[in-house]
Amino acid sequence: MRITQKAVAQTSLQGLNRNLETFGKLQQQLTSGRLINAPSDSPTGTNKAMQTRSEQAAVEQFGRNLSDADSWLSITDSTLQNMVDVTRRVRDLTVQGASTGNSSEASRRALATEVASLRESLLGLANTNIQGRPVFGGVTTGTKAYDAITGTFQGSVMPGSDVLRRVSFTEQVRVDLSGPEAFGADADPANLFAVVGRIADDLLNAPENLGQGLADLDAAMSRMLGGVADVGARAARVEREKQINTDLALRLETELGEVENVDLPNTIMRLQMQQVGYQAALQATAKAISPTLMDYLR
Repeated sequence: MRITQKAVAQTSLQGLNRNLETFGKLQQQLTSGRLINAPSDSPTGTNKAMQTRSEQAAVEQFGRNLSDADSWLSITDSTLQNMVDVTRRVRDLTVQGASTGNSSEASRRALATEVASLRESLLGLANTNIQGRPVFGGVTTGTKAYDAITGTFQGSVMPGSDVLRRVSFTEQVRVDLSGPEAFGADADPANLFAVVGRIADDLLNAPENLGQGLADLDAAMSRMLGGVADVGARAARVEREKQINTDLALRLETELGEVENVDLPNTIMRLQMQQVGYQAALQATAKAISPTLMDYLR
């Protein structure tokens, strides 16, 4: 088979172009700091990078959800703690009213006035809002969970209507606690606001009924403390999920870096090797291809 000068030249130039293309690609990677500058650089790597970025976007949303959940639960917990403290004060006043026996009407009136004032404070706390939504109002679109005068529940609680926040690919956390769960339904004899209202009336008109009022108040307080424990458990879960989410974000960032970012020392070494190879190819081509007729006469 006869090898013509043209074939030698074409083969040599093709080899040089391939070497130069590889050299340019390495140089571009080193300049940009990225292994993938176009999808054609690595279709498999591009697909993995896209999947990783999608997971990163989800993890960022989980982080926002966790922050929102933490705010909900923190406000709910602090509000319940304050309401428990107020309720304890109501209990102390009730015990005082029940134990004074033949106390003066003025004394009972003072106790009743303070209890009525504490009931207003409880209703004010029960109407605590977060982002324009009542903390204890369930899925209501209104701004109040309880009527400030009658103490009746104004929110909306339906089966399966819990306020949830997705905190991972597989888990959701409930962030709300409805008023009836925390303070009792309106028809419940141990409804917190109804009990405190009755105690205020009994201090004035029927001190003999304060014993039942204390029993109902203890039941209401027990329910509230159960709510505090429930909210605290969920808050602890959110804290754990926060750490898990942070670790996942770091892992995804590492995975993305392995796919997209260059290994700087390795790339520099490959670039130098490619440069040496390219220069050697140039020298070999210069000897294989005679550029002028005089080279044939030497």
